[in-house]
Amino acid sequence: MIISANAFDGRGNFSIGLQEQIIFPEIDYDKVEKIKGMNITIVTTAKTDEEARSLLRLLGVPFKN
Repeated sequence: MIISANAFDGRGNFSIGLQEQIIFPEIDYDKVEKIKGMNITIVTTAKTDEEARSLLRLLGVPFKN
């Protein structure tokens, strides 16, 4: 999964929406009764989006260029 680098809020926080939980390898598809989505927000202490983007890249987040 490649993540858009445009989902920052202007204050160093990053949010992403997922349409289904089965992208996680820990989820057993056969045990899923209903496909559910979720929103994930990563709050950082970075002061700018660029600082947060650099931090998340160092942590291994695969952003699109």
